[in-house]
Amino acid sequence: MSGLVLKNLHKSFGPEKVLDGVGLSVEQGQLAVLLGPSGCGKSTILRLVAGLEEPDQGSIVLGGQDLAGLAPKQRDVAMVFQSYALYPHLDVFGNLAFPLRMAHEDKSEIQRKVNEAAELLGIAGLLKKKPGQLSGGQRQRVAIGRAIVREPRLFLFDEPLSNLDAQLRGEMRLELAALHRKLGTTMLYVTHDQTEALTLGQVIAVLHQGRVQQVGGPREIYQRPVNRFVAGFLGFPPMNFFEGSVEEGSFVCRDPRFSLPVEDVTPGPAVLGLRPEELTPGEGLLHGRLELVERVGGQSVLHLRSGEARFTATAPADFSAEMGSEISLDPSRARPHLFRDDQRIN
Repeated sequence: MSGLVLKNLHKSFGPEKVLDGVGLSVEQGQLAVLLGPSGCGKSTILRLVAGLEEPDQGSIVLGGQDLAGLAPKQRDVAMVFQSYALYPHLDVFGNLAFPLRMAHEDKSEIQRKVNEAAELLGIAGLLKKKPGQLSGGQRQRVAIGRAIVREPRLFLFDEPLSNLDAQLRGEMRLELAALHRKLGTTMLYVTHDQTEALTLGQVIAVLHQGRVQQVGGPREIYQRPVNRFVAGFLGFPPMNFFEGSVEEGSFVCRDPRFSLPVEDVTPGPAVLGLRPEELTPGEGLLHGRLELVERVGGQSVLHLRSGEARFTATAPADFSAEMGSEISLDPSRARPHLFRDDQRIN
C-alpha cells in the first residue's frame, strides 16, 4: 500500500499565503519530518492532512485514497498535539479508552488495546492516576497512547516534545524512534528543532515561506544543502558564509583574506559556506580576533572577527586564549559549500 502523497498544496488565510505549491511523498511505514522556522507552513500541512482545514488547491492522497471531502474521523489518522489535551477528570485508562468508546468498540477490545498501548509506552502502572498526578513526560506518553489505540494508517505529530525540558526531550526522541520501529506505521512529524529532525527523520522536508526547499535523508540534507537557507538553518553553530568570487580554480575572499581551491565551478561572484565544526585552531590562512568563547558541553565555540566579518569555529572544551588574540584556522580541511544567487553550485 502506498503512503502519503501531497500534491501542489496551496493555502491562504485572507491575504496571507501560507502554502505555495507544497509537494511531498512519504513511503508507507516511513517517519517523515517537516522541518522549518515558525510560520513556514508545517503545522498547516498537518491540519490539512487531518482534515481540520481544506486546501485552496492541490490534493492529499493516503494509501491510494484521495482525502478530499472526507471528515477528520473518516481519514483514519491520529494527531498528537503540542499540548497534551488530556481530560483532567479521567484517569489514564479513561483517557486512553476515550477514542475507542467514542467509536463504540466493545469493552474487551478496549481493554486489550489500552493495555497493549500502556505496556508499549511504559505507563501500565499509571492507569489509575489522573493527568494532574503525572509528570510532563508521562502525560505526553498518555497523549501518544491515545493515538496508538486507534491503530490509524497515519500518525501526525505537531511539535509534541516542545513543552518538555532538554533532558526529557532527548529521552522522548529515543522512545519515539523505538516506537516507530515497533509499530511500522507511517508518521509525519512537525518540528522547528533540527536535532529532533536529524535524530528521528528517515526523510526530512525543509520548509521556508510556504515552500519545500529540500527533501532528503538527514545526512544528505546536512552534507549537501541545495541552497543557502537550508545550509544556514541546519547545524549548530550555524554555517559561516563568506562573500567573494571564484577566480582561476579558487574561491577568493577578501574579508577575511584567504583563498580555497574549488573544482568545476564557473568563475564569478559566489558565497562560500564553511561549517564551524570543520574549522579548528591551528596553522592556516584564515585569521580572526577572538571575541567570545562559549563552553558548550564537550567543545568550545569560538566567536571571531576580521574586519566587518564575523565567523565561528570550534575547539576542545579545555581551549584557552586571551580575548582579542589572533586565532589561525585552516579552511582547507573543511568541506566547501558554494552558492550563487542563494543556490548551490558545487
